[in-house]
Amino acid sequence: MLQRLTIQDFVIVERLELEFAPGFTVLTGETGAGKSILIDALALTLGERADAIAVRHGAARADVTAEFDSDGNRPLRSWLSDHELAGDEGVCLLRRVVEPSGRSRGFINGHPATAAQLRDAGQFLVDIHGQHQHQSLSRPAAQRALTDAYGGLEAQAALVAEAWRTWQRRREERLAFEGNAAAIKSERERLEWQAQELEALKLAPGEWDAIGAEHARLAHAASLIEAAQAGVELLAEGERAALVQLNGVIARLQTLLQHDPRLREILDALEPAQIQLQEGAGALRRYGERTELDPERLRSVEQRLDALHAAARKYRVEPDALPELAARTRERLVELGAGANPETLRQREAEAEAAYHDAARKLSAGRKRAAKKLAAGVTAGMQELAMQGGTFEVALEPLTTPAAHGLEQIEFRVAPHKGMLPQPVAKVASGGELSRLSLAIQTVLSRIARVPTLVFDEVDVGIGGRVAEIVGRMLRQLGGKHQVMCITHLPQVAAAADQQWQVSKTDTGGKPATSVVALEAAGRIEEIARMLGGVKITATTRQHAAEMLGQKLK
Repeated sequence: MLQRLTIQDFVIVERLELEFAPGFTVLTGETGAGKSILIDALALTLGERADAIAVRHGAARADVTAEFDSDGNRPLRSWLSDHELAGDEGVCLLRRVVEPSGRSRGFINGHPATAAQLRDAGQFLVDIHGQHQHQSLSRPAAQRALTDAYGGLEAQAALVAEAWRTWQRRREERLAFEGNAAAIKSERERLEWQAQELEALKLAPGEWDAIGAEHARLAHAASLIEAAQAGVELLAEGERAALVQLNGVIARLQTLLQHDPRLREILDALEPAQIQLQEGAGALRRYGERTELDPERLRSVEQRLDALHAAARKYRVEPDALPELAARTRERLVELGAGANPETLRQREAEAEAAYHDAARKLSAGRKRAAKKLAAGVTAGMQELAMQGGTFEVALEPLTTPAAHGLEQIEFRVAPHKGMLPQPVAKVASGGELSRLSLAIQTVLSRIARVPTLVFDEVDVGIGGRVAEIVGRMLRQLGGKHQVMCITHLPQVAAAADQQWQVSKTDTGGKPATSVVALEAAGRIEEIARMLGGVKITATTRQHAAEMLGQKLK
């Protein structure tokens, strides 16, 4: 849900900070007051095209920030996480800055973002329906997604997409084999010979380090034994051995301890050294006894090292990487083995193709049912929205080539009035008709719509009276499930809203500026009276406005 919109130096808006509420909100005001500018500002944060006219005259830049509540919007949170654009918990900030040159910069939760990324994030947040705004209902992908969602077919559509990817992958494997059969055969023969040679080495992971350490020990065995023996002699067994000298010092100090207790501190420092020297000398003695000269084993280890070095040089890897190379060789042979038989590849491709078509046919059947039900519901809604006799169709056009999204292209078509031929929604000329059609569709789809905020502009073009009341009621119903905002000139629509904002334009020092005021009860009566009565507002007009709001004049 949209929580806050901050606008600075945008067109004729100097500074506005608007806080939004759930439910149905209308924006009213005189023509030219700047109501659509607020929608344009919001659209800018959603990735709409930016140009120099967005910057208020004399300002350094235009700056618009939209703050959304992202709690419960799992698709958005997942998208933000996947693109490393997440921010504070439960909040999503979209910002756009436009320079006087027309250059713009985008931000999502403070992270730099492209206009395309703003558009992608915006698709999870807001849907704007109006003559001059981006209209998701005109996009084939959105029409397909709405139909699938209405029919509860998202899981089946995902299954079809995955089956299509598997089919295409196996087709590419078969084509690659057919185009490179000779090269694959040559590679397989080379790898078989390589695998046999590496297998013969029988080099286990970690063996290189172990055998290197053993070689160093065997090659220097004489020096190691000599050093151990000399150490034992110097530490413990010689006439002037360190341990003998230390033992003498400790014994003498112990006899003198009774004459000066301060010697205890010195003895406490020397006695652990005595123990450590004893342990060190014993360890050296045992080490020397266990270390043997073994020329035969040394030759064997050197031969092993030579063999490993030769293999490493041959395959241009480090010796300790030979086990990994052997594993990769075996894996590649398995891959080539699976593709060694062209008949096997063709069979796997045929199986994947059959699985795709089976899943796609089930999806097509579900789409036909959903299309019929959706078309009936929207057509019924059109009859109440000054489009009597009009019809709505969800056409399923078979594709000449299967696609990841199925066997057909989905297209929304509409005949706004009786006697007209249905045509694609994108080609409907009247902005008012398109907005009312969007309203009818959104009402039918409201139970499955994923976007939390809906914005309608010019839904009241060419209607009035009873139809206007119906439009207001439908928008209010939508407001029970979504956050709905609507720009309107009709008092019947305004009276149905939960909140009403008055947009006005002032002229200060020759510079026009737009301001927005949230109306309380008395203010709403006055504004709706203005919408009813024009220039001169009478007591009767105010009474009528109060009745429309279900209030009584004080």
